[in-house]
Amino acid sequence: SKMFNGVEKDCPSPTEKLARKESLKIRGSLKSWTKLWCALKPGVLLIYKTPKTDHWVGTILLSACKLIERPSKKDGFCFKLYHPLDKSIWAVKGPKGENVGSITQPLPSNYLIFRASSESDGRCWMDALELALSCSSLYKLTAKGGREGDISMSSESSHILHLLQCTALTDTDLLQLNDTVFLGNHHMEQDGFSDKSEREAHDDWDTTANENGGRLTEESDMDQSDELSPGLQATAYVEQSTEEMAEAGEASQVETVSEENKGLIWTLLKQLRPGMDLSKVVLPTFILEPRSFLDKLSDYYYHADLLSQAALEESAYGRIKQVLRWYLSGFYKKPKGLKKPYNPILGETFRCCWLHPQTDSCTFYIAEQVSHHPPISAFYVCNRKDGFSISGSILAKSKFYGNSLSAILDGKARLLFLSRNEEYVITMPYAHCKGILYGTMTLELGGKVTIECEKTKCFTELEFKLKPFLGGSCSVNQISGKIFVGEELVATVDGHWDNEVFIHEKRSGQQETLWNPSSDIRSSRLKRQVVQIDQQGEFESERLWQHVTKAIMDRDQLRATQEKFVLEEAQRKEAKERGDKPWFPHLFHQDPVTSEWIYKHMDTQPWEPERCLVQFEKDGVIQTHEKNQRQQNGLSYSHSWASQQKVSQTTHTPPNYTVCQN
Repeated sequence: SKMFNGVEKDCPSPTEKLARKESLKIRGSLKSWTKLWCALKPGVLLIYKTPKTDHWVGTILLSACKLIERPSKKDGFCFKLYHPLDKSIWAVKGPKGENVGSITQPLPSNYLIFRASSESDGRCWMDALELALSCSSLYKLTAKGGREGDISMSSESSHILHLLQCTALTDTDLLQLNDTVFLGNHHMEQDGFSDKSEREAHDDWDTTANENGGRLTEESDMDQSDELSPGLQATAYVEQSTEEMAEAGEASQVETVSEENKGLIWTLLKQLRPGMDLSKVVLPTFILEPRSFLDKLSDYYYHADLLSQAALEESAYGRIKQVLRWYLSGFYKKPKGLKKPYNPILGETFRCCWLHPQTDSCTFYIAEQVSHHPPISAFYVCNRKDGFSISGSILAKSKFYGNSLSAILDGKARLLFLSRNEEYVITMPYAHCKGILYGTMTLELGGKVTIECEKTKCFTELEFKLKPFLGGSCSVNQISGKIFVGEELVATVDGHWDNEVFIHEKRSGQQETLWNPSSDIRSSRLKRQVVQIDQQGEFESERLWQHVTKAIMDRDQLRATQEKFVLEEAQRKEAKERGDKPWFPHLFHQDPVTSEWIYKHMDTQPWEPERCLVQFEKDGVIQTHEKNQRQQNGLSYSHSWASQQKVSQTTHTPPNYTVCQN
């Protein structure tokens, strides 16, 4: 106990170095490797998302574990901690009493496979873990002795001791803890088994040893999970670090133009005529928001958990009311001032996702610029586990009216609740900028929009109102609307789209808050996960526009204009070389009947918990990892794959893989 608590500093120990956090790669449930930081403490192995102590992921109870070496054909050194009876190896709380850990890639519940960067590092970990495993039971008994053990404890140590003193969890306890505090809301499904059954290896662990000093090993790490196509490896997402979000009200929608930029505006206006379409006009970079329009369209899904709740609503009115609440949640996030995102390049793509801690699911967003003239952006959003998907396309049009201009988003989004086969057709307001020639440049939203479900006969009409000429600050960003079920008016809506919105129930006469983006709501919204720029393809938005974005952030408008010109000129050159040959997008195809753009890998089958393990994305293809277990000479691991949808026009369609456990 003295050695583990560091009382005798001169006592050398293999655990001395590893008591500090060291990085290891850990294999997740989807067979992809995630770099995490590990620290070996008395009786436990602590896992962190970053070297910082406040990014705790989970705690492994070493008293429940066995250790085995796992030879691998890959670089580095692999070893495995597992429970011999396939029980959970995770503690329910963190070292400081945390209930919920940082969210990472899904991790197995009954074992973990680690990869050290070199054999020497791996041997060091093995030595330390073997010592920790042999001492963990003794340490637990000492800990139960309380003060009699004469152990000086920090608050972190006391939490660790509490974990060690806890009795083992039953299967019922595990089911209750799943999806809540257990493993920081990680996915708890079992991983696939190796060529030699891991259950078989567990059963005879105490009789199997190799020549490596009597240490236990598995026969090989070269199971079929390591041989699978890269298409089966999920994209590694990281939490977005920064984002811009202006405050509610008119002040954040006003742009003060410098004298230098006023000159640029006048030069631009000389080329325009009232009623002219601005889609082919090159705009100055000082009015650009430093991100692509494909990125901006994802602003509607930071509160996708509202759709998860809507799918569970029993009444048709309850569902459309919740859909309306989600719809309103997409508008309060806005840049400061009057800013316009980049016009996407033809073939440009963007992807991101949001993890849902409450349901242990993920909402994926995929977008692609499928046409340049006219500029059409197609998008697809899916969370099969929570039971919803959204598809649609937007034709962005701009009109100049003299002292004002409007950006019109012409298109529809189709929200589908999978288990009900219930579709909601949704339209968008337009953005209106006034005060270009005289007055203050101000951006507003205007127009009438609808949310309609043909199956349930529920219909919502909303009007985004422009500020009247003599209106005060309270008349900015006003919204009003009505909700119908069949021919009956059941509720009215009014308020401000970037602030509080009220709903008045006609039947009961009651009024309540439908939506209010308070500071608490903003801080608790879903965290967006993005792909690191060095992992992106050359036509993904952030990487494609990175030099323009950097110049804008550095306030170097000349360099931003030059970098933007380089991209636009490359696009013109490619169009010239392509000539009359048609362009086929990679991820979407156009329906020949409706002319709507459809995601090629769409899967609208309801989620089946007994068959579906987890949904993931790779190279823009959203896929589902499935299981199909049957008893046949024990358990083995195999895989099969098939594309969900074949599109004859495309020249590049990544296959949609399905993994099966046979």
